[in-house]
Amino acid sequence: MRDLVLHKKTRFKELRESREKIASNILANRLKSLQINGFIEKLDPTGTKKSTQYIATDKGISSLPIIIELYLFSIQSIDENCLDDSQMRIKKQITSNRSLFEETRKSEYISFVINLKDELNKVKLLAQLN
Repeated sequence: MRDLVLHKKTRFKELRESREKIASNILANRLKSLQINGFIEKLDPTGTKKSTQYIATDKGISSLPIIIELYLFSIQSIDENCLDDSQMRIKKQITSNRSLFEETRKSEYISFVINLKDELNKVKLLAQLN
């Protein structure tokens, strides 16, 4: 959920390449569980594994406060030298104004999903025309 909402990763490969290096079978099981429980939605415009993307649903987006708390807990106990630039930016943004960070990220993610769905709909329409 963190990578979907905070880092706007949508593809299996992007999620698998996160710093945690999660095994493919475990990631696949987690995505399936999140989908079954209504936290994410699977977008599959062309019906191929490569075209599949995952997005957070409203229920998934509502977990953002929990994700932020877990993020803060973990990131505050890690030596900053281990954090990449993106993680450092997020840490600074959250610690400077948590509520602004949460509202901004939520709004940015919703806009991102709307744009993504629009693009996928265009792909579907083009495929149907051809």
